[in-house]
Amino acid sequence: MSKAPGPGFRPTHVVPPRGMPAWEAPDPARPTVPLDPLLPVQLMERRGDWSHIRCANGWAAWVDGRHLIAVPEDPPAAEGPAGTADPRPLLARAAEALADYRAAVGELTAGALDGEDFADRTRDLRIGIVVDGEKMWLYDPEESRWMYGDGRRLTTYATDRPVTGDTDAGHAPTRLVASDGEP
Repeated sequence: MSKAPGPGFRPTHVVPPRGMPAWEAPDPARPTVPLDPLLPVQLMERRGDWSHIRCANGWAAWVDGRHLIAVPEDPPAAEGPAGTADPRPLLARAAEALADYRAAVGELTAGALDGEDFADRTRDLRIGIVVDGEKMWLYDPEESRWMYGDGRRLTTYATDRPVTGDTDAGHAPTRLVASDGEP
């Protein structure tokens, strides 16, 4: 269905906070796996209301482009002011969440968990990481925001919470709003 992205992958949009359906082609009769909430995607093509998007892992799909949330600004420049966070603690939390998920998958496949127990055990896990060379987009589930990092620092890239007057490195994060207008 798609090719792996080259080094040129740069999110241009994110999926709405409640996720969204996706299709193999711009045809409602060909649904595929729905997209996760706040997933960074790159817009590749538009055909009317249809948008062909690519994810960081190379997977591509068609979506109703009217519901994608544009990320209007480039990530902060590496030569800009220092970011607000050391990426290592957030990376460690992401590694722990992934280890918890991997353990639950192991127990599910071994028959030690049934589907309902698996869903209960993984319900509150949130992990999101896109790494492209030295660039990184990392989801911070405690703050409901995507962070951009260059290996040395993290700055807020997009959030689904109200944006205050505080910004990271002079970069006002994109505010994500649900398609019904509610944050």
